[in-house]
Amino acid sequence: MRLGLFGSANAPRGAPSAEAVQGYRDYTETCIEAEALGFHASFLVEHHFTGMGQVSATLTLQQWVAARTSTLRLGTAVLVLPWHNPVLLAEQVATVDLLSGGRLDLGIGRGYRWSEFRGFGLPPEEAADRFEETLDVLLRALTSDARFSHQGQYWTFRDILVEPPPAQRPHPPVWMAAAGEASARAVAARGFNLLLDQFASPAKLRNLIAAYRTEAAARGHPADPLRIAVARNIRLADTADAIASARAAQREQHAGMLALSRGPAGRAGQRSHILGYAETLEATLEHALIGPPEAIAAGLETLRDAGVAYVLVNAGRAPRETLRRLAREVMPAFGH
Repeated sequence: MRLGLFGSANAPRGAPSAEAVQGYRDYTETCIEAEALGFHASFLVEHHFTGMGQVSATLTLQQWVAARTSTLRLGTAVLVLPWHNPVLLAEQVATVDLLSGGRLDLGIGRGYRWSEFRGFGLPPEEAADRFEETLDVLLRALTSDARFSHQGQYWTFRDILVEPPPAQRPHPPVWMAAAGEASARAVAARGFNLLLDQFASPAKLRNLIAAYRTEAAARGHPADPLRIAVARNIRLADTADAIASARAAQREQHAGMLALSRGPAGRAGQRSHILGYAETLEATLEHALIGPPEAIAAGLETLRDAGVAYVLVNAGRAPRETLRRLAREVMPAFGH
């Protein structure tokens, strides 16, 4: 089983500059240590207007991490395409991929937080169409060695050639989230890699993976199990008090996500992000892996039995000790 990281960093407004930058430095140092410990990748969120300082310039931060690492793959989870000019985004994607030596994993999505649609002045109802057009132009810009033009509903470009080219050809691997079997089949039909959320049960994961693999095989795409990544909340805790504290922290974080996602009528926005969406606070705890090393190993074994070969670890607000213990006490049983 392959393990990577999934998470964020914080640099809130109103804090002293030294405190604001420390969150980004902590994320960078965590990635450096994760690489040394044998973790495969670090996938980083994109969010805006939260008031909590969540990462917004995802590619910029990952480019900094690229300069401090040598083998760790650098993922986006996810770049929300409706927010972005596809040509400017293609230039940034290609630059990070080129400078990192071809280590970028391009996770993309439609967006799901009502507060972000409101902040950008975009109707959530346009998300799907904006996503499709932006994706078409983005991939063409990354792959085309000839000039091209585009006239669409949202974007117009005339006689353009995007530079630089990416290191990975025809473009960095594209990862896309799915919450149901139909959407998993749609990801496979595009030839993309699949991201699955932190809340799905092992039984649901089994069905989603089967749907993706069946469609991929029908399309003649590789059936590599490492093209499917599953995010999971993991907290190592050895005592009853520590487990209760970890569960409380997880519940608090999930409540914050729900608050940011809902619109004024209590309705969520689009649901295409790697996190998927869970309607209740308890849903975030049901399939989180919280406990001593043997409990974490048992949870990972259950995921492996469901067909999961690649887990992205969300280790919470103090991840480095968790990663060290995973590397020392859990990962050797899974081929590390």
